Amino acid sequence: MNKPKEINYITPDGLLKLKDELFQLASIERPEVIKTVAWAAGNGDRSENADYIYGKKRLREIDRRTRFLSKRIDLAQAVDMTSKSSHKIQFGATVTLCDEEGVTKIIAIVGVDEIDTKKGHISWRSPIGSSLIGKEVGDTIEVQTPKGIRSFEVLEINFKGIN
Repeated sequence: MNKPKEINYITPDGLLKLKDELFQLASIERPEVIKTVAWAAGNGDRSENADYIYGKKRLREIDRRTRFLSKRIDLAQAVDMTSKSSHKIQFGATVTLCDEEGVTKIIAIVGVDEIDTKKGHISWRSPIGSSLIGKEVGDTIEVQTPKGIRSFEVLEINFKGIN
């Protein structure tokens, strides 16, 4: 029995980044590494040839990442919320939260391939992201974190794009 395909929700910018990385690896980096490996192979003994050994290892890494990116792109469903407006939090929203200590935090709810906690980009599947979906300004959520249960109040929601 075939497992149903998992949809990979992603922002248009996130999908573009995946495609750009795939292009970079497949069309630019891989051909260069192949040239280096071919040159190194022509130099004789491959068992002690660092260029050859490293090149073959790098080709395997590129091929593995290329397969992964291709699968993620095939499953991708770009969701563009920049032209939409909603009073409820949805995928693609940028949300301003306030914790119980009064500290405000801005997060963007993105796809699993776009997570960047330093920029405040969290997955819609994360504990905070999934708890926020469907909430409105003024709502409070409680989330289990490594530091215990924390409360956050939704202060603002916008769909102007993710920075």
